Amino acid sequence: MKLASALCASLFALCAATAVQAQEYNKVPAGDAQYGQCLAYAAKLYEGGNEKSPIAGQSKAQAWCTCMWNETPEDFKGNLATFSESSKGKATNKICEKYADWG
Repeated sequence: MKLASALCASLFALCAATAVQAQEYNKVPAGDAQYGQCLAYAAKLYEGGNEKSPIAGQSKAQAWCTCMWNETPEDFKGNLATFSESSKGKATNKICEKYADWG
């Protein structure tokens, strides 16, 4: 009985960990100005953005900007990267740094 309980707990933990790793955001529409601005800002000011992220086919900067684009409110029209540096954006930035494995 203990073995069955331990096996179930291990299986549950594995599924939960896999679900967190598998999270991907909506794709940013081609030519999106905010996303492009975010990439340019990130390339200019931050190091390591061209490194591979855990998201297939994306650099760390691309994954980070994709996360920022998805995590900000629909009506947000500002610069995603400068928002990440604001007091309001710090929590979002932490989420996105973790998502992109960049931080």
